[in-house]
Amino acid sequence: MFRAFVQRNRPRDSMFLYKSMINDGLLCIDNYTYPILIQGCSVGFYEFEGRELHGHVVKMGFEGDVYVVNNLINMYSVCGRVGDARKVFDESPLRDLVSWNSMLAGYVLGGCVEEAKLLYTMMPRRNVIASNSMIVLLGKCGRVSEARQLFNDIEEKDLVSWTALISGYEQSLMYEEAFDLFLTMYNDGISVDEVVIVAVLSACSHLSSIRTGELVHSLAVKVGFETYVNLQNALIHMYSICGDVFSAKKLFNTGRYLDLISWNSMISGYIKCGMLENARELFDKMPEKDVVSWSSMISGYAQFDKFSETLALFHEMQCAGVKPDETTLVSVVSACTQLAALEQGKWLDAYIRKNGLKVNTILGTTLINMYMKCGSVENAVEVFEGMEEKGVSSWNALILGFAINGQVEKSLETFEEMKKCRVAPNEITFVAVLGACRHMGLVEEGRRYFDSMVNEYNIEPNIKHYGCLVDLLGRSGLVKEAEEVINTMPMAPDVATWGALIGACKKHGDKETGERIGRKLIQLEPEHDGFHVLLSNIYASKGNWENVMEIRGMMSQHGVVKTPGCSVIEADGVVHEFLAGDKSHPRMEEIDGMLAEMGRRLKRLGYTPGVGEVLLDIDEEEKETNLSRHSEKLAIAFGLFATSGPAPIRIIKNLRICGDCHAAAKLVSEAFDREIVIRDRHRFHHFKHGSCSCMEYW
Repeated sequence: MFRAFVQRNRPRDSMFLYKSMINDGLLCIDNYTYPILIQGCSVGFYEFEGRELHGHVVKMGFEGDVYVVNNLINMYSVCGRVGDARKVFDESPLRDLVSWNSMLAGYVLGGCVEEAKLLYTMMPRRNVIASNSMIVLLGKCGRVSEARQLFNDIEEKDLVSWTALISGYEQSLMYEEAFDLFLTMYNDGISVDEVVIVAVLSACSHLSSIRTGELVHSLAVKVGFETYVNLQNALIHMYSICGDVFSAKKLFNTGRYLDLISWNSMISGYIKCGMLENARELFDKMPEKDVVSWSSMISGYAQFDKFSETLALFHEMQCAGVKPDETTLVSVVSACTQLAALEQGKWLDAYIRKNGLKVNTILGTTLINMYMKCGSVENAVEVFEGMEEKGVSSWNALILGFAINGQVEKSLETFEEMKKCRVAPNEITFVAVLGACRHMGLVEEGRRYFDSMVNEYNIEPNIKHYGCLVDLLGRSGLVKEAEEVINTMPMAPDVATWGALIGACKKHGDKETGERIGRKLIQLEPEHDGFHVLLSNIYASKGNWENVMEIRGMMSQHGVVKTPGCSVIEADGVVHEFLAGDKSHPRMEEIDGMLAEMGRRLKRLGYTPGVGEVLLDIDEEEKETNLSRHSEKLAIAFGLFATSGPAPIRIIKNLRICGDCHAAAKLVSEAFDREIVIRDRHRFHHFKHGSCSCMEYW
């Protein structure tokens, strides 16, 4: 009866029967029965009951029975008590080969490499089982060269020997070596099993070698393993990763035995290929979902910039009572960052703390980034200081966050503190530091940091570092020097670098250089809207409307459309979006009323619309109307009545804020006594009491 319960995976019933027999005084257990009961404790991971049985074994005088001893060693090992297993092993008066193999298996299970190696050398006789266990352990711990040497020393290798080493290569990311060994195995006539084929298919997935994967698939069909669910899942994953989602779908649709992994693999395949609608349709049809299912779909939405859908699905996940994992939280926090959904981001932060979830480097850095990009610097610092492990990415997020929020001095102080903590800066760190310098025009400091990066840290500058340097020099009026940097840097300048230079020309009135560079850029990038707009603006500022019309004609000819200004604002957990000139919002009447009130209060403070910002050949009144409906002004007007002070009005704009909106926002912050935080394409502007954190350097 005991054996039947254990064989049917009902170890709890076997223990209940055993205790009932003890209570009824029917204890007639021999040395053949105790091993069955101990084995049941191993199956159920019942450490407490296992220790009780161990005590009964000693009391009954069976501690010297090798069969009982071997099961005790195994029980303690699977329950994570390798030290107790070793104690049983050492105290046993009699050991056989199974005793040695069981103790070795315990060390393998616990990842105790050195102890296992010592025990292996002490074995009076080593068989292939012991050698295979060592190969598994060494492979699992990344010591593949030692595993290969041991493999080579085995005179009579079995299937497990080959599988163990192939899996070791695969686990150590040595995919080509795994496949090469599989070919050797196959060519030597060694029969294959499901486990080794799954390992090889994983290698094919990581190598993106669909042709090789197809050959392995053919082999699986030939030997009759294709219908095995683990192998089927590996094939679906391989085809999906390699971009052949249709072959993956065919396997999924024809599979006779589908499990949760099958569904998750197919959903991940659709997402990898950008087929989000197919993925969601399959997700909604799942008979059951686990955290991987939810995480895959949520991460997929975030990956393809479907941030509203990301938050909506996370809400569904919460309603379903599924606890999110780190991957899910990182995706959702990232979505909050992109949507400037600070309140939802704060809720997530509170959720993480309330549920005692570990904030590791990745999640902590994502939270810091979210707070910084929502303009909530204090919360970002709080997250950073609460992190147990701070990686270089965490420091980078803090340094960059301070910089884009106008706290340049604090940004550079944090960089110095990072060095004192012996955290080596990387190339991203110096992008942040150089970015801090450009936000305040610290030319000499920027040059010094650039030289330090090269000479002190041996970091080769990339296009982003040169772009920061060009922007720093250009913003400071050193346009010729900035152009010289572009002409002498060791790689072709990208769009952002050229954009920084032509923007500097516009800012400092170097219209000739701007026109020359703009013409060249339009030839190089005829479909880039930003270059056309900048050159058109330079012509318009000179009153050269003929050339303005020429540029617009070129844009029309090439199908280039100017990116419209767009601003988003969160109110009561809902994200609202405004386009320039927008009249579609359901509360447009209230917005128009607030715009009129803004106009009245600002005029009393001496505001006059900066019609020079409207680079169109239209009359002054029409220019004023055009300015008043910029997307950020619409968002500010909405925020004034849809949000309550003293909380700041937080807005994200996709383009650089114009000079008129910047001037208006300063005065609105004074006239309405509200702090306004606007994140544009380049940086944050914190407007408070009539001034801005950028100190007019933007």
